[in-house]
Amino acid sequence: MDKLRDFLKSWPGRVLLMLCLAPLALLGIEGYLHGNVDPNQLAQVGDTSVSIDEYQNAVNARRSEILDQLPDPSLLNEDVLYEQVLKGLVDRKLLEQQAGQLGMTVSDDTINRLLRQEEIFQDESGQFSNDKFATFLRQRNMTKDQLFAQFRNQLSLDQLNSSIVATAIYPMQAINKLIDLQLESRHVWLHRFNWQDYASQVSVTPEQVKAYYDSHKADLKSEAMVDLAYVQLTPQSVAVPAITQEDINQQYAAYKQSIAGNDQRELAQILLTGADAQQKAQKIKSQLDQGAKFADLAKQYSEDPTGKQGGAIGRFNSSVFGQDAAAVEKALAGLKVGQSSAPVKTSFGYQIFTVLKDEGPAIASIDEMREELSAKALAYKREAAYADKVTAVNDLAADGFSLQDIAQQEGLQIKTLKNYTKENNTSVLAQPAVIKHAFDEFTIHDQAVTTGIEVAGGKVWVQPSNYRPIQTLSLAQATPTIQKLLQQQEATKLALKEAKALAGSVKSPNDLMAKSTLFSALGQVNRQSPQLSEKERSAAFSTDAPKNGIVAVVTETNQGATVLVADQIVTQNESQLSELQKAQTAGIVRDNLGQDQLQDYLQYLRVIHEVKVNDEHLKSVRGH
Repeated sequence: MDKLRDFLKSWPGRVLLMLCLAPLALLGIEGYLHGNVDPNQLAQVGDTSVSIDEYQNAVNARRSEILDQLPDPSLLNEDVLYEQVLKGLVDRKLLEQQAGQLGMTVSDDTINRLLRQEEIFQDESGQFSNDKFATFLRQRNMTKDQLFAQFRNQLSLDQLNSSIVATAIYPMQAINKLIDLQLESRHVWLHRFNWQDYASQVSVTPEQVKAYYDSHKADLKSEAMVDLAYVQLTPQSVAVPAITQEDINQQYAAYKQSIAGNDQRELAQILLTGADAQQKAQKIKSQLDQGAKFADLAKQYSEDPTGKQGGAIGRFNSSVFGQDAAAVEKALAGLKVGQSSAPVKTSFGYQIFTVLKDEGPAIASIDEMREELSAKALAYKREAAYADKVTAVNDLAADGFSLQDIAQQEGLQIKTLKNYTKENNTSVLAQPAVIKHAFDEFTIHDQAVTTGIEVAGGKVWVQPSNYRPIQTLSLAQATPTIQKLLQQQEATKLALKEAKALAGSVKSPNDLMAKSTLFSALGQVNRQSPQLSEKERSAAFSTDAPKNGIVAVVTETNQGATVLVADQIVTQNESQLSELQKAQTAGIVRDNLGQDQLQDYLQYLRVIHEVKVNDEHLKSVRGH
């Protein structure tokens, strides 16, 4: 799949199209290689249409792509995903039709040439392989003609896209001017007037509130909200049974199995059979312990053909010993090169082993690994306990149990969120996935418990109640909000008036020195200074000062008003950007302009090609 993705991204024109049409990034040729198209129409776009099958495939592909990049799957906003994908598909259809009407097409010879250059279709010698090409088509249930038609369509889109995006013009002189602006700096002194300090001087009459309500009634609406009860579960919160020796043994067995393929020990053996095999094996072991050479004893006593060569049997392979493998592994455990094992009874007879050579990793003993094995056993049991608990809670929720009953039965703690809003949610459960489930119309109607919603680190189950839909506020309901708004507006006017008076009194550096207690010296600041808000940065560089002089400017802010006193603007004599960096900056600016042109062009295409969406099919696909 990775090779296919590299293959599909290798043509610069297609890459440019995908970058410029962000919602269409999932709609490259790969998205069209599924073959069968559902005849059910989701949207009519001019003379063509978007099918339900197309839409579902595109949504699934885009969802997978986004989830691969998100640390928390609950942050995915499904509604936005659905909207972006549909817009992307419609935009693509519009461009496809326009490319066809403009006669933009690509010949078979061009497609053949491009395909032959792709590594995915080349053999070991770098030549085009008909077998690899045929396999590619067979795996995707496609014909050569279908593939060529889709490639031709994609390349035609590339041509149209380039003809729009690549025509954006922004002179290098203007680019240099933008760069110079970012290099400007000056000394700034600042004093802020907070509107709250003037709130006590403002009174808002009922008549003013009523007048504002009458003129803004359509905009004064309540937020959709519910009261939310929820339980949250993480692997760390699940009770885990104590670790037993059996758990550690299982982990050690898994460890040994994981490195079995890397066992580099070369062994020799002495095999003894017959009724007195055990006694002979004990005597031979005694001789080995007294310093006798293993190879000599193997040649003298071993009843295996390998004895003639000193008993060498090559690398250890547990599968050779079948049901006796565990006994042999136990006997070999901890043996160093040159040491011999105790006699081991196997289905072959009695065997004594020695390690001739060992170039593999050392196999630690179970005691040496006890701490690590205990941690792995605990993690395994925790994962299993967590999975069992999630299943149990989901089953209870599916059976219609209330959250209170579920919490009591499963030993969970219920938490609540009053006035949980659908929009502008800043609660601890502000993830789009949770909001979507909490405001699902069936969940609200039945006041049901949702299935487990995956959030960072665990799952959450929610049960909404006391649903309040969006509705126009009455005068009484809106009055507190209007009073605060009008109070802030009037208090800001007072703050702005005082700010202008202060600014008018500062005309020279001496005036600034006389009012030093009022102003905070920010030092040398630039257009990216984090010490200033966006409005303050704009004001700080709006007016230059005379040489050796200062200028005072006033700006209204969200907090009230600010007076900024600044000296002359200075610019670095030379940009620190290289010519290559300047060219890259110019490319970014022109690409942004080109994308604006593309959106304008798409809007024009929507006017000349009627777009109709089947709302019923759309709701069905979205699972409503």
